[in-house]
Amino acid sequence: MSELNLILLGPPGAGKGTQAARLREDFGLAYIGTGDLLREHKENKTELGQRAQEFMDNGDLVPDELVISMIIDKIEDEGDDGFLLDGFPRTVGQADALTEELEKLGRRLTAALLVDAPDEVVLQRLSGRRQCSNGHLYHVEFDPPKHADVCDQDGKPLFRRKDDEPDTIRKRLATYHKQTEPLRDYYEERGYLRRFDGTRDKTEVHDHIRATLATLRLEERL
Repeated sequence: MSELNLILLGPPGAGKGTQAARLREDFGLAYIGTGDLLREHKENKTELGQRAQEFMDNGDLVPDELVISMIIDKIEDEGDDGFLLDGFPRTVGQADALTEELEKLGRRLTAALLVDAPDEVVLQRLSGRRQCSNGHLYHVEFDPPKHADVCDQDGKPLFRRKDDEPDTIRKRLATYHKQTEPLRDYYEERGYLRRFDGTRDKTEVHDHIRATLATLRLEERL
């Protein structure tokens, strides 16, 4: 069975996290989230983690080459069972560098999965989220609590996180459109992009992704 090496793309709130969890379970893929990876290196006090921490302590972005080194180390550690990369690349320059490093390993990308949704859907989904201090999640329209602003499970007050404020969401979307959206053309030109409608039911999206990956695996065997 051929390995699946996947990149997950899409705006915040499109449903990437839900699909990532299901794909990991379906195919036993190594999930590589860049935020998790940075925390892991920091907690383990690795050389890469200490170098990254110096940049973060100064309020600077961690350089691409450091992040890519962490990703490549993780891919090598996980063996040949395939990976699901989430949160990287975010720019075309990062995509070029990642492709180059994968080629050195004799690995290649299977597909870049774009789970897409319009800005107005993202705003509705994210700005409507509420949670309590224990992390129980609700949505004012799609999954409201029984009593307004109170958690059903522990009675704690519900609040909206700062990154779910409408102005913050708009800024995140503006950054996505400017920096990350060009990756759609980048991977489409290279024949890797596969598009999925993030406004549809999450199970429908999941089924569509599974069918697409089954077809890609079949094509590789032909």
